[in-house]
Amino acid sequence: MPRFPKNDIISLIGEMPRYDLGESVGPDLRLSDLLDPSAQPSFGELALGYGSGQGDRRLRTLIADAHGVGADDVVVTVGGMHALFLIAFVLCDRGDEAVTVSPMFPLARNTLDVVGAQIRTVSLSFDRGYQLDAADIGRHLSQRTKLVSVASPQNPSGVTSSLKVVRDIVALMEERCPEAYLLLDETYREAAYGDDAVAQSAVGLSQRVISCASLSKCHGAPGLRLGWAITRDAALKEQLVVAKFNTVISCSPVDEALALLVLTRRDDILSERRRRLAEGLALTAHWVRENDAVLEWVRPDAGALCCVRLKSAVFDNGAVERFYEGLAREGVRVANGIWFGDEARVFRLGFGLLSRADLEAALTRLSATARRISLDAV
Repeated sequence: MPRFPKNDIISLIGEMPRYDLGESVGPDLRLSDLLDPSAQPSFGELALGYGSGQGDRRLRTLIADAHGVGADDVVVTVGGMHALFLIAFVLCDRGDEAVTVSPMFPLARNTLDVVGAQIRTVSLSFDRGYQLDAADIGRHLSQRTKLVSVASPQNPSGVTSSLKVVRDIVALMEERCPEAYLLLDETYREAAYGDDAVAQSAVGLSQRVISCASLSKCHGAPGLRLGWAITRDAALKEQLVVAKFNTVISCSPVDEALALLVLTRRDDILSERRRRLAEGLALTAHWVRENDAVLEWVRPDAGALCCVRLKSAVFDNGAVERFYEGLAREGVRVANGIWFGDEARVFRLGFGLLSRADLEAALTRLSATARRISLDAV
């Protein structure tokens, strides 16, 4: 019997199309980017034993420094998804209530589903720029609430929630469900554009705030399967370590050693990627302006992703279906809004993975398909 809901977002780890605009990452780092000749001998001596339960202390220290917490507050996990699952598993018994939003990354919602939580959902609107309102969260809080799960920047929109909004949510939780935790997925937090300021982590606002993230999105290392959960609640931290031990025992020492190299070079890696993201964002903004007769967007605050919507005055449901079919024939993939709980007229567009030339070519094919379908619909 299926335990995890099926979602077509799994196609993102299937066969690659010629132009992948569905991904929310930048180009992958290569081992050669990390391993110089002086480093290779030390890797040759790396023992392939178990890692530690909480994770390598040097690695945890680098993660902690980027969040303004201590190394003992960090639990290293097998990717961000492992952190999301462990948090849901530890905090939510069957029948407990969890509050989240839609649209959202579907796997984050699935973790709540599979542990049996009763999910109460706040709908975020394209027309309101996917802005999260603390009062909307508050209306769903009760004494049965054990977890509030949101992301900032959001996936799929790239829209952030200010620290004020997060503080307001924490205040409402303290009043209505003081034993509950706020999980803030900050996976895209450091994926700023160019010289834009990086948003401060919200994990320091309260012991009831948990932050999770990974090396997959901002740093270009999804293949390392290295993520983390951060909590300043010692009892919860201990439970997460025990839960990790009972699911994977420990992370791979090879992954942790390579992750240490990534974070040691984080400033250089992130600087180059932020420049690339700024270029991709500017190109995408220009493309939207040129095609505003048939589509519109919500400009993201961070990350290699944004939400684009086909205009309803031009595209009926049949035209939307033909649009996706036409893109597939052109070798272009976007991420259908249905994957995230949005309408099919909306799609997630990733502008960080492809080279500038390929991004321009993909966007040209995308707009040509949209215009052709719109003319057929008239």
